[in-house]
Amino acid sequence: MGVRDLHIAPSSIFPCHAGLVPLIERGVITRITTSYLNGPVADAVRAGKLATPAVLQTHGGRAAAIESGRLSIDIAVIAAPGVDAIGNLSGAVGRSACGPLGYAMVDAAHAAHVIAVTDMPDQVLPRICIPHDRVDQIVRVDCLGNASRIASGTTARAPSAGGQEIAAMTSALIGMTEMRAPGFSFQTGAGATSIAVAKALGPLMAEQGIVGDFACGGITAPLVRMHEGGLFRELRDVQAFDQKAVRSYTHDPTHVGISASDYASPAHADAVAHQLGVVVLGATEVDRDLNVNVTTTSDGRIIGGSGGHSDVAEGARMTIVTTSLQSKSGPKIVRDTLHRTTPGASVDAVVTEAGVTICSDRWRHAVQDLQEAGIPTLSRHNLFGNHGDPAPRDWPEGRIVAVSEYRDGRVIDVIRAN
Repeated sequence: MGVRDLHIAPSSIFPCHAGLVPLIERGVITRITTSYLNGPVADAVRAGKLATPAVLQTHGGRAAAIESGRLSIDIAVIAAPGVDAIGNLSGAVGRSACGPLGYAMVDAAHAAHVIAVTDMPDQVLPRICIPHDRVDQIVRVDCLGNASRIASGTTARAPSAGGQEIAAMTSALIGMTEMRAPGFSFQTGAGATSIAVAKALGPLMAEQGIVGDFACGGITAPLVRMHEGGLFRELRDVQAFDQKAVRSYTHDPTHVGISASDYASPAHADAVAHQLGVVVLGATEVDRDLNVNVTTTSDGRIIGGSGGHSDVAEGARMTIVTTSLQSKSGPKIVRDTLHRTTPGASVDAVVTEAGVTICSDRWRHAVQDLQEAGIPTLSRHNLFGNHGDPAPRDWPEGRIVAVSEYRDGRVIDVIRAN
């Protein structure tokens, strides 16, 4: 068609989007804005093939940018597993059922033109994610995709022995602090260690008779089991991370789908991220100032982005970062992170296989409780002095190929070509 200079702004880009690379190389796509970037497209961006620097936003920052008009969307194309006779959209039913359409809700509300793509039209919908009056056209295809692959990636991996140890210490820390607060609420990431924390926390809550107000985020099977066991009154869900979460959303009215804006927009004081009691997050690197990198590897390869990391880290009363001391590619406790995704001011505690490091005066009282329970604790000096990488890094000097925005739209760091 001769169309060039397209700006694409999906919520995430994964390895399955490798077909975009030739379009980038030919100049059909020249701008990318997204919250998460991984796979061949990420490698193409790092190699400098995109004409302009990619913009990596947080989930909440993306929602706020769309709502304010700073990120305007001409056409939103939304995969809709279920569509009813009048054009309402849902992710709760159909052979490609995927759970809440939390990110697409914001796009549909503000795009100039909305196209829904479905492989199961004219269904009766138990849940409506996007109302018909926000949909302009519906296109039918034979198959949207393979919904069984929703469980792929980090959510499908079992934690290592070290990860299990970290999870046990993290759940104990939560049990001694925020879990005891009225209206306890909780979120974990989707990594293997974070999921192990949820599994370890359940018995603690049951033992102490704790019933939390809600668990939120991308919902996983362990959170669903905790909810079904009466440990949380409600699940607040932007996206389902596995099939059990998908089925729960379909059948359980207290498993509530929310938009990315409701979840984490910095423009909304009542966003779920700002109501959180405790959040458990992962890291590829943590530095002496507690800055966290979840965007690149230690050698600069782009492997993700903030997603909701920065949003909930700032919003939660207690933010716990879990990570091993070492990965196959090098130390994860470092002098300076190669890339700053989440600022250290948001971090309250770091848990490694060496023990728990309390970083915030608000939770300093927990140190004695941890020690009395036989859980090792480390000061920041001991953690970063004994385990941190003492050598200064060789920083890339190529042109800027991507910028990371903090949740309020400010540029927090840049990525340079290799």
